[in-house]
Amino acid sequence: MIPETVVTFFHANQNLLWLTTLTLDLSMTLLLYRFFGRLGLTAAIVLSILLANLQGPKLTEIMGMETSLGVIFYSTIFFATDLLGEKYGRAAATKAVLLGFSVSVILVVMMSMSLLYLPSTRPESAVFSYEIHQAFSKILDFTPRFVFGSLLAFLISQSFDVWLFHRVKQWTKGKHLWIRNNLSTITSQALDTALYTVIVWWGIFDLATAFQLGLAKYVFKVFIAAFDTPFIYWARGWNVPHAKTNYDTKMQGSNQQCL
Repeated sequence: MIPETVVTFFHANQNLLWLTTLTLDLSMTLLLYRFFGRLGLTAAIVLSILLANLQGPKLTEIMGMETSLGVIFYSTIFFATDLLGEKYGRAAATKAVLLGFSVSVILVVMMSMSLLYLPSTRPESAVFSYEIHQAFSKILDFTPRFVFGSLLAFLISQSFDVWLFHRVKQWTKGKHLWIRNNLSTITSQALDTALYTVIVWWGIFDLATAFQLGLAKYVFKVFIAAFDTPFIYWARGWNVPHAKTNYDTKMQGSNQQCL
């Protein structure tokens, strides 16, 4: 899918690849918001959860630190909930968090169910089917520790993020968006990282390695919180539909004409 020249370039420039991925991810979130409003931000949260869960186990090295690839997409969730809360209020952001949690539960259950299906044994596809089954098993075979830890960390940290964002907004009387965006994200990400490190990584790795991974993830999360600030300022000024899309408005008009 990706041209070989691009693959070769980014293999040799992993730090640039990370910044490119982060910029692309935030830009796509803004596009969803631009075209679909509140529904687009909710979709971005759900999409980021799916990507973070699927790519979370993949470890890579960025800027000399080992970290999980899922940190990029997981951090975008905080950006989307902050923008959602800024534009549509605390209730909308809280509802999106609960929806994201529900999607996470369904994702884990249905992926776990998929592993119960045995690979095909037909001679013409047996080898391919077995290899795909093993790949799925490696990625999707969630342990109870991972399920409990990731879901608990998500629910607590996201709920705290929404609460703190709006508490700071009250303190500052709606001014200084950059303060509430960064403070709520950095604080809630610290809580998320601590919970995930202790519950999930500690047991897979020794305590020192677990905290090393957690610290590296938190450094990236803090950077992302600062990096996304211009994006949220940019999006705040857009005149985007509140709840109804242009399609909904047209359909409502058509229904009235029919009546």
